[in-house]
Amino acid sequence: MSNTPASPRRRGAARTEELLRVTLDLAAESGYAGLSIEAVGRRAGVGKHTIYRRWPSKAALLLDALNHVWTSDLDYRDTGDIRGDLREQFIRSSSALSQPPIGPIYRAVIAEAQADSALRATLHERFLATVERSTLDRITRAQRTGELVADANLEFAAEVLCGTLYYRGLLSNRPIDETAIDGLLDMFMAAYGITGR
Repeated sequence: MSNTPASPRRRGAARTEELLRVTLDLAAESGYAGLSIEAVGRRAGVGKHTIYRRWPSKAALLLDALNHVWTSDLDYRDTGDIRGDLREQFIRSSSALSQPPIGPIYRAVIAEAQADSALRATLHERFLATVERSTLDRITRAQRTGELVADANLEFAAEVLCGTLYYRGLLSNRPIDETAIDGLLDMFMAAYGITGR
């Protein structure tokens, strides 16, 4: 076993990972309102200034924690079949939105954001924009490879694809099941797909 000490960068990455995990654990236990920087610091065994050096607020910390789970577990595949790749991703996303840690915490943040414009801006910047950008990147690659019409602006399409799932899963009592996902993708492919592929 090597006695070589870990580099400061590695120690910093490990500490960040630990703080994100602790944040999700505490948020799942106490909800957004009960979460605090001080509580995260106590659970992780660090001072609150260590956390504030990385994140300016508990909202930024929590949304980075959610984003970390989301992007590490739910990246788009690229098999060359845009409909299949979107379908697989949306099924995984709907499952994540319906259960811990993402679902309950995200719903609590959504509720708080309605009365907090700064939180709403942070929510968009650190979470929603990331999800939309990932979707836009995947459908733009499909456009470049000829799976989707060449002259379409896909930014709004990415927003509609993501927004439909979030609306259904977070703001309605209707499930995000395979029938709903297939209906959404049928509409998307009818609008942007290349006929005959």
